[in-house]
Amino acid sequence: MDVPQHLVANARMYAVSPAVEAAWEHLFSWVSMRSGIPLQPLRHPAPAPLEELWARPDLGAVFMCGLPFARSTPAPTLVVAPVPRRWNQPVYATDLVVRSGSRFRKLEDTFGGRIGWTVEHSQSGYNALRHHLAPHARGGALYRESVGPLLTPRNAIAAVLEGRVDVAPLDGYFHDLARQNEPGLVRDLRVIDTTDPTPIPPLVTRTALDQGNLEALRQAFLAASGAPELSPFLQILTLQGFARVSPQAYRLLLDREAEATLLDYPAIT
Repeated sequence: MDVPQHLVANARMYAVSPAVEAAWEHLFSWVSMRSGIPLQPLRHPAPAPLEELWARPDLGAVFMCGLPFARSTPAPTLVVAPVPRRWNQPVYATDLVVRSGSRFRKLEDTFGGRIGWTVEHSQSGYNALRHHLAPHARGGALYRESVGPLLTPRNAIAAVLEGRVDVAPLDGYFHDLARQNEPGLVRDLRVIDTTDPTPIPPLVTRTALDQGNLEALRQAFLAASGAPELSPFLQILTLQGFARVSPQAYRLLLDREAEATLLDYPAIT
């Protein structure tokens, strides 16, 4: 089967800074050369909707939030998932953050206040938080105000720092990238709780690659951790490397969504 001339590669979800975005683009170029699959980095900066990116038919290697991936019919093809250094496996979690100088010391201290969230179809920015809060809610509201959609992690950070919300969810891998590469962005935040880990957003393709080409692309990502020339870039990206992950692993996100509903907590309130 012929490979299309250009396939889109994008790490918008985790392009925390220009240096991080450049590191992703270097990695994609390396994978393209090693695999023979023509990946073309494409920038899709906020506020352009991620849904528009994910719907493109020419996706070659693009990060997709796990919850929309699990809901998609038909789903795109999962290539690999990243392995962040914090977790040492292809998972992540949501850090619940407050202003560092606030009075809040634990999550329960924020109850009765204002909580922010990004978008309802986000795992890290909504679903993980909802599941985490559900046992506390017991069918009632925990906060006097639920503020969203804030759309992006940066907007969630700004809402906390500007005092528009008391607590907000922050993708833990995004947080780690910011701590290392743009520390000023998160310096005045403090983590008061962290959700249980779930499968991390995968890199997906929507192009009908045959099995041989798909495996070549996958193997190139898997080889990244052993390539000395990529070591500085993986350091920037706080990554150990990449892993092969079953699409079925992402059903856990749907299960978590259902569990929160069964606990009579249909929305973050």
